[in-house]
Amino acid sequence: MILTSIPSPGSSSLEIGSLDLRAYGLMIALGVLAAAWLFARRFTQQGYSPELASSITVWAVIAGLIGSRIYHVITDWKSYEGNWGEAWQIWEGGLGIPGGVIAGVAVAAVLARQRNVPFSHIADAAAPALPLAQAIGRWGNWFNQELYGRPTDLPWALEIDPEHRRFQYLDDDTFHPTFLYECIWNLALVGVLLWVSKRFTLKPGRLFGLYVLGYSLGRLWIETIRVDFASELGGVRVNIWVMLALIAGSVAYLLWGRGDVGEADPDETAPDEPSSDELAPEDPEPEQPVHEVPSAENITSTP
Repeated sequence: MILTSIPSPGSSSLEIGSLDLRAYGLMIALGVLAAAWLFARRFTQQGYSPELASSITVWAVIAGLIGSRIYHVITDWKSYEGNWGEAWQIWEGGLGIPGGVIAGVAVAAVLARQRNVPFSHIADAAAPALPLAQAIGRWGNWFNQELYGRPTDLPWALEIDPEHRRFQYLDDDTFHPTFLYECIWNLALVGVLLWVSKRFTLKPGRLFGLYVLGYSLGRLWIETIRVDFASELGGVRVNIWVMLALIAGSVAYLLWGRGDVGEADPDETAPDEPSSDELAPEDPEPEQPVHEVPSAENITSTP
């Protein structure tokens, strides 16, 4: 059988016995679990405790979900104009990855400061974990039949039901599966980051900079072929401007950044080595007087 197109699921839910699970939320949850596992493994390899890794993960995930939804609503606010009650219906889709990363990084930076952990240690451990979560989470868009690209008749084109098409594409049946493109790109990025971290010794924070650059480059070209409704600035999708800014910022950081940005104060992370004077006893025992033994010549008798 020759593949002529990719079918879309008939339902956005998964029925497991008596449970009716929203596929979008399930894919997001699976992505979070996979990323948490990879982050914990890499972070504990640096000598930190699993409990600290879990604490950072929980708070970063909570912040990431809130930040990603806020980013989506801000950059796509016209979709909710007049019906703001739907703005927080995350299960219907709509999580802006840039907003989630920004919020998660901000919370991780605060935790790093509180725990006296160099922030770059957290960022570099999370670098390959983030695109892993994004690769898995993108399959939620497949279940929701959303965020597809321009019409195409390529063998891997995605079938979209009429009720999920924009009005100008009602006569088109198949589209670019941008969710699949981004999934493949992110999985490749995970592999590259893991290889780089093992093959090279980078300055602190550089691996995270590579993640931002790699993700932004992939998302940039994917945004140029997407046809879903999105807010624009100067006739250009807002996300394209955001990706261009992230690319410029990450390139500048990788080329000219110090590499120790966000590092904890060395005086806070480790005590100073004691000096040789400090190693000496504070109250040395006084030297005992030496008594000379008199020689025979010096011995005189007493009357």
